[in-house]
Amino acid sequence: IFSDVYNGTVTFLPLEENTEGKYQIKKCNIYQIQLTHIKDEDWSVSVVAPFPEDWFSDGIAYPKLAWLGNELLPKLAKWSVEQKPSEFKSTLSLISVAKYSKVYQDLKEKYKEMVKVWPEVTDPEKFVYEDVAIATYLLILWEEERKEKGLTKKQSFIDLGCGNGLLVHILNNEGHSGRGIDVRRRKIWDMYGPETHLEESTVLPGDSHLFPDTDWLIGNHSDELTPWIPVIAARSSYSCSYFVLPCCFFDFHGKYSRRQSKKTQYREYLDFVAQVGFVCGFCVEEDCLRIPSTKRVCLIGKNRTYPPTECALIDKQITQYINNRQTCAVVMCDRRVGFNHKDHSDGVCKEAGSELPENETDTAGTIWMPGFQPREKVEQIRNCASLPQDFVDDVVLNVANLLLNATPQKSCSNVHGENMNTWNQGESLSLKEVAEHLNKETLKRLKSEYGGLQTLLKNNHQVFEVLNGRVHIRDWRKEKPSRKTKPEVKRRLSAEAFKTRLCWFFVHHPDGCSLPSESCPYAHGTEELRQSQIIKKKKHI
Repeated sequence: IFSDVYNGTVTFLPLEENTEGKYQIKKCNIYQIQLTHIKDEDWSVSVVAPFPEDWFSDGIAYPKLAWLGNELLPKLAKWSVEQKPSEFKSTLSLISVAKYSKVYQDLKEKYKEMVKVWPEVTDPEKFVYEDVAIATYLLILWEEERKEKGLTKKQSFIDLGCGNGLLVHILNNEGHSGRGIDVRRRKIWDMYGPETHLEESTVLPGDSHLFPDTDWLIGNHSDELTPWIPVIAARSSYSCSYFVLPCCFFDFHGKYSRRQSKKTQYREYLDFVAQVGFVCGFCVEEDCLRIPSTKRVCLIGKNRTYPPTECALIDKQITQYINNRQTCAVVMCDRRVGFNHKDHSDGVCKEAGSELPENETDTAGTIWMPGFQPREKVEQIRNCASLPQDFVDDVVLNVANLLLNATPQKSCSNVHGENMNTWNQGESLSLKEVAEHLNKETLKRLKSEYGGLQTLLKNNHQVFEVLNGRVHIRDWRKEKPSRKTKPEVKRRLSAEAFKTRLCWFFVHHPDGCSLPSESCPYAHGTEELRQSQIIKKKKHI
């Protein structure tokens, strides 16, 4: 990287190692960021690639040109001028940024092949590089801890709610003994091999899920378990520490309810999880990770605020705090439905240790909160995909007719203003207007699914386009080829799906399909239908 401050340029020269161990400049991928003064306080920032026609991108080590121009450049401009005070700490404030950058690049290179073989439906680039970044942070944090405490043995860990298990895989590979526990096994687990220790099991906060021989507990997007992790760490042993990266907002007993309107929900939830750590006797530290996520603040409980002789006192304090939270939740719930419990009529959450049954306050019991709801082993599909096809077809037809009949037939023009024909594209209506024309029973059924009407319409993207809250009939003649190069798997599935479903417009639209048969990806009549091979191949994989 060559920085020329006087001329306002930074030039990036990619180096590649040849078979002889010498480095050569990859000329086709040289690029430069330029800062130019226009006049007064006006400046411009630009990205220049001298050899765009030869640019090479693998989507891993080398960025795409489109990403440099469309993603990086606007962010550089935004970051250069924004002055908003942050409610969070600066990124990587607890570790060396220089050391982080080196270790991250090494791990990224080491595990980049995971992107190519990722079997899950989730975005491989996001999840692989996010877990590489989290692993990098933990490795450096633990290295610093070993130096501080004069330790030689690498720390052990348990990852509670480990999901795809990649973080566990990386930490195991880098010499840390530990395992991941999740309620649901993932397909990718089979790819890691026996050196990666993953366990399909439900974690219920209680005496049966303590880890006295473990140095660190990890909660990476651990959802329902997030507020429990400081508690489990405190009760596991005096030397057990924790790292949590909160994402979804959960209390001890269920969904987290907001109590302050002056803070963002995210900031309020982070403060709650930090407070749990303080109650458990930890010196809680906060840091901001360098990951591709909006929820990137982590909380670390490494050192204790009390001597080992006061463990019983702290344990009692934890029990009282958890019970208070549960009582507060009961009071709020009862008030919403109009109950009037005289004990709580003043709206104040009292200490609950003496008000709850003994078995709920006694930490000698198996489960610390009998009402705790862990994540279900089988994920419920509520994205309108499980609705009966007949019901979906009726809604699609009703909405399409509504749009087609909302305005007199209008002609469509291409980009040159030429009349293409009088194919009726109908009118656009807001989601609210569409909903007003559907019967109550249909809306009620849709509301039981996440996303409701909008999700159903988006799922039927062959027929509809939903933009800025408005529903349109899709005109396939205006569809532009995607600028993003599809991954090999998506390209193959797209080719295999060609002509495997009937064209909705050919069957239902009064003017038929706007595309000729040879251009339409859907079948114009049953004689064009091909048998789908996708399901068979997916099962085989």
